[in-house]
Amino acid sequence: MVTVTIDDKKIEVPQGTTVLNAARKAGIEIPTLCDHPQLQPYGGCRLCLVEVEGARTLQPSCTMPVSDNMVIHTDNEKIREARKFVLSMIFSERNHFCPYCQVSGGDCELQNAAYDEGMTHWPLQPNWQPYPVDASHPFIIIEHNRCILCRRCVRACGELVGNFTLGVEERGANSKLMADLGTPLGESTCIGCGTCVQVCPTGAMIDRWSAYQGKETEVESHKTTCVGCSVGCSLDVLTRDNRLVRIEGDWDGETNQGLLCEIGRFIPMEEERNRLLTPMVRKDGSLKAATWDEAYAVVAEKLGSISKENQQLASFISTRLPIESMYLFKQIFQDGLKAKTTTIVNGYFKDTKNLGGEKGLVASFDDVKNADCAVVIGEDITKDHQVVSFFVKRNLPEGSKLITVTRGEDGLDSFAHVSIKNEKLADAIKQLASDPKAIEMMKASQNLVFIFGGHAAECEECTKAMLDLAQKFNAKLLNTYDGANGKAAQLFSLVGADDLNKIEAAYVALGDEAVSQAFTQALEKVPFVVVQSSYISPLTANADVVLPAYTWLEQDGHYMNMEGKLSEARASLNAPEGSACNAGILKNVAAKLGLKISEDWQAALQ
Repeated sequence: MVTVTIDDKKIEVPQGTTVLNAARKAGIEIPTLCDHPQLQPYGGCRLCLVEVEGARTLQPSCTMPVSDNMVIHTDNEKIREARKFVLSMIFSERNHFCPYCQVSGGDCELQNAAYDEGMTHWPLQPNWQPYPVDASHPFIIIEHNRCILCRRCVRACGELVGNFTLGVEERGANSKLMADLGTPLGESTCIGCGTCVQVCPTGAMIDRWSAYQGKETEVESHKTTCVGCSVGCSLDVLTRDNRLVRIEGDWDGETNQGLLCEIGRFIPMEEERNRLLTPMVRKDGSLKAATWDEAYAVVAEKLGSISKENQQLASFISTRLPIESMYLFKQIFQDGLKAKTTTIVNGYFKDTKNLGGEKGLVASFDDVKNADCAVVIGEDITKDHQVVSFFVKRNLPEGSKLITVTRGEDGLDSFAHVSIKNEKLADAIKQLASDPKAIEMMKASQNLVFIFGGHAAECEECTKAMLDLAQKFNAKLLNTYDGANGKAAQLFSLVGADDLNKIEAAYVALGDEAVSQAFTQALEKVPFVVVQSSYISPLTANADVVLPAYTWLEQDGHYMNMEGKLSEARASLNAPEGSACNAGILKNVAAKLGLKISEDWQAALQ
């Protein structure tokens, strides 16, 4: 620890702490533009200049480490004049028409910094050179007129996401943000995660939905959990007047630390499906609006008459639903009604819940982040679990190795040091075990992680081969599972094939999931189908009873990610009148069937 004095406040901080972070610890705010807590110090904007006693000139606080007995001043006339000059130069480099900017009025860090320094006008006129606007991307717009070349977006794309799409071309006044080698963003290697948008301090990078929808002071913030996959990212959902304005990553989130993929950040903004707002029951060949009591009565009458001995009932649940709903579902259909099939919607996996667990081989995200060699087997994590792929890719410039073992093309192929392809995944894993280059990498690794899911998890031969390799090379295994609560589904034994042979009735607790065409077609042969859903779809159109349910943003609940960590989701929007909570629907179904159920899901998971 070292002792420093900042504006007459004496504090102790660890050796190597920057002056900026030391000031923050002391509760002293130093203005910055290029600095971001999640990024390495850059020292590009020079707005954070401070005076250090004994130093000949003002020093950038974001890059300067403290030393013992250092005395620092953060606010005097000399510093204020320097900051105004820095801001004047930044404003003069581009065309900052603040009244017309989407982030003007409190959301722009550049504008806020100018107001904090008492600036009300441009001391220096811009050169009025026109800069282009890149609107080629489906989610992101680049407005070069508002760019201050802080390189936050460039650094985030590389340091946090590991994609390295963004850079800066030309020099001096001609410097400009670019994607790849001058490619329009929409045609570049950009993966649409939106991290660049979230870190941008001005209106240079914006999304297509939130402009003019409400400033930070005019929206409500809701911390919740993403249900797009089993990573379990923490979200900050911004709403106004019960309308979704924007979704951002939660920088304090333990799992993702602010990172999101397009599925968590942008896809929910595009939701245009039609809501179900009243229960419906099929009468005389067509669906008719009904009361909740009428709908529950029809469900109870039909399901109650199904033979438990002949197992004529199939049941399916979405992994996007909270654990509370999953536990109720298990008690009703697996324990109470003895359904032939109780499994997840849109998927099938074998019970691999103990794979590696008894041998202490289960990996965590920290293991992935610290891995010096990652082996990805049977799944394209750049599509299905993108944030995990960020953890893998950003390690590569530091010397980490990557091996991919898949049946076909993979989004990590261009990053991989060894890429093994075989239509039969079990044979591909055998190739891995005999590939000289792969063996050398795994043998040399001190922190080896196997990431697998999908096809690898379903194949008993594959899982055995992976376990053998993990033991041989002292690796840890990370099962990505299927869906937000895929691991919880396994713990509740909601696994198995979609066996609809001789099925007389099916119950689908769908929530807001979009089902595949194959799943819909398979249920067309079932005489009686109940669908608990948020949206109108071909599946609900063919159902005999439809129960309108809340979406993921409208309900509370808990989720277990692939690591086995629990997180709580909180409702961000009020549900429309006519729909009901998924757990509430299942409770009412159980009551109509005369089944006693417990809500102690915590005990059931132990």
